[in-house]
Amino acid sequence: MSQQPSSEVPVQSVQPSVGSLASHRPHAVAGSVPAGLSTAADLDPDLDNDPDAYEPGTEGDELPQGRFLDRERSWLAFNERVLELAEDPATPLLERANFLAIFASNLDEFFMVRVAGLKRRIATGVATRSASGLQPREVLDLIWTRSRELMARHAACYQQDVAPALSDEGIQLVRWPDLTEKEQARLFTFFRQRVFPVLTPLAVDPAHPFPYISGLSLNLAVVVRNPVSGHRHFARVKVPPLLTRFLEASPQRYVPIEDIIAAHLEELFPGMEVLAHHMFRVTRNEDLEVEEDDAENLLQALEKELMRRRFGPPVRLEVEESIDPYVLDLLVRELKISETELYPLPGPLDLTGLFGIASLDRPELKYPKFIAGTHRDLAEVESASAPDIFAALRERDVLLHHPYDSFSTSVQAFLEQAAGDPDVLAIKQTLYRTSGDSPIVDALIDAAESGKQVLVLVEIKARFDEQANIKWARKLEESGCHVVYGLVGLKTHCKLSLVVRQEGDTLRRYSHVGTGNYHPKTARLYEDLGLLTADPQVGADLSDLFNRLSGYSRRETYRRLLVAPKSLRDGLIARINKEITHHRAGRSAYVRIKVNSMVDEAVIDACYRAGQAGVPVDIWVRGICAIRPGVSGLSENVRVRSILGRFLEHSRVFAFGNGGEPEVWFGSADMMHRNLDRRIEALVRVTDPAHRAALSRLLETGMSDTTSSWHLGPDGNWTRHSTDADGQPLRHVQEMLIDARRRRRATP
Repeated sequence: MSQQPSSEVPVQSVQPSVGSLASHRPHAVAGSVPAGLSTAADLDPDLDNDPDAYEPGTEGDELPQGRFLDRERSWLAFNERVLELAEDPATPLLERANFLAIFASNLDEFFMVRVAGLKRRIATGVATRSASGLQPREVLDLIWTRSRELMARHAACYQQDVAPALSDEGIQLVRWPDLTEKEQARLFTFFRQRVFPVLTPLAVDPAHPFPYISGLSLNLAVVVRNPVSGHRHFARVKVPPLLTRFLEASPQRYVPIEDIIAAHLEELFPGMEVLAHHMFRVTRNEDLEVEEDDAENLLQALEKELMRRRFGPPVRLEVEESIDPYVLDLLVRELKISETELYPLPGPLDLTGLFGIASLDRPELKYPKFIAGTHRDLAEVESASAPDIFAALRERDVLLHHPYDSFSTSVQAFLEQAAGDPDVLAIKQTLYRTSGDSPIVDALIDAAESGKQVLVLVEIKARFDEQANIKWARKLEESGCHVVYGLVGLKTHCKLSLVVRQEGDTLRRYSHVGTGNYHPKTARLYEDLGLLTADPQVGADLSDLFNRLSGYSRRETYRRLLVAPKSLRDGLIARINKEITHHRAGRSAYVRIKVNSMVDEAVIDACYRAGQAGVPVDIWVRGICAIRPGVSGLSENVRVRSILGRFLEHSRVFAFGNGGEPEVWFGSADMMHRNLDRRIEALVRVTDPAHRAALSRLLETGMSDTTSSWHLGPDGNWTRHSTDADGQPLRHVQEMLIDARRRRRATP
């Protein structure tokens, strides 16, 4: 066994610059997401449809106007970084296809939520300027221009680079005319047996109004002519969404399903002449608005709103660039689409279908396989079947770093052991997202059915996972679990588990506080942190917080937690301000933050003031960032980095120099209005010195100039730094962590 402390995050030795010593995350991401997982929502690109609401107080008046970058432009820049990974020849080929699919999925959700929200604000007259100083109309113009450029790059990357490279590797993505007669005959049989029965052609004429086009569906606009009358008619054929997008015509040769349908349209319109067909796709406003005045009816209200979601107004129309002007005019007129919302593209449309290609079993074209191992502190108490989690936690706290530490032998095993332990009296759990075949839900059901008190807080408003969470809520209720939906007006986003166990004459509480969802599948793809502990203070905090969520407790202060919406923002700002005092007194002072998004203006202003006072401020952000680093007189001491890769950087960490006694927190909260004002979020203070040191090393490595990353400039532009001055590739922090875990396992 290695002699390193069990909590250590081992990385290669780095020699940061002076600034570094004073010192990633959207959904997505970037991270490899296989077909079948909800991409944009799971990748969590921090899409929020509410307007910016920051009103600087008197304490912010001395800071200059224009100090905030526009969040929509920043989000588009995030997705551009995803696209850069797809464009990079150094990225394994099937991973490039995966990043193309992630880019497309991310952009779909961006239009469904952010663009739709901006249009709604304009339509309702709520057209206040954002924190960046732009009016909603100006932001929309920026989005339409920039997204058009990125979508053109995205299509070119597929057409000119990735598809040809796949073909060179024997994976051919072909169109119908490229198929052999034998392949076409085979697919005709498939069409007749598996596709034709589920197709529904919808005519458009005086007796048939223009059909409703569901959001994100692929559709064929078909023009046919009656050979008797000579009249032309328009019809729409929807591509069945549940069928595989790219079908295998012969080994390693794939054709889009819409091509197969298009080649056999005469089967749908017998006796008519098929003159033309064109693919199109509509994106609609699919965000939810649910009144929560009556919490008792929240689940029913949400179910109704999910039905309405399908009928939101269009916000984007994608068409094949070869589309007939007559057909295009009809679509634009009927869908009430403006010219700016029209996106002509080369086919095939909707490259989210590449998730299926990326999942092909060609390991030589993917990132090298990595299988997480059991955390060392849990492996030491591992029996023939599973680790004894409770025994381990009575000895020490365990700091988990997923996916490098196995989720199944840590968090999942913790709950499964609790469910089966006759001495466990109660389990309390939050669920924001989980998998379709969730062992977490199974464990909670087993616990309830064995007579334990089980409280589950299911957040049924988790965007784009609402339907799945309604299903789990009902299943848990039927098994005897106490299911609650949190507080009216607030989403419950914190990641908490509490187990109460009878041990002799006393009750002991075991806790888990994390940064990621209780989702075994995404735990293999998302970078997250978790703390397993038997610390009485954390147990008492979780008891108090669960009582607040399920009852009428008004507790707002905690022992080792900062909790939104009451104490989290103020607690972080107080600690940032305290670093100014330490710096002026000559003591160790720094601010290091790792988040998915950095948007909250009050926190940003606190970072500006710390930087102005001389405190080094380092921010590691995966997605949106509204802070301007490197501005003379404002933020010379502020640096911003972003890291995307095979895993989605999802953890949130906050570290402070604290005069030589470092203080480190981590938890579920990003620095956004929605997280700090409209969600229940929790950060836990890290007390073990080895754990604090490990997290500090992680932050230093992520910010180091010797680590591959993107650097944010004062103008809002991101520059990728992937090679050193000699042109040699820089190491990726995820590769370092994988290598360290492998070395640790190899150490006797």
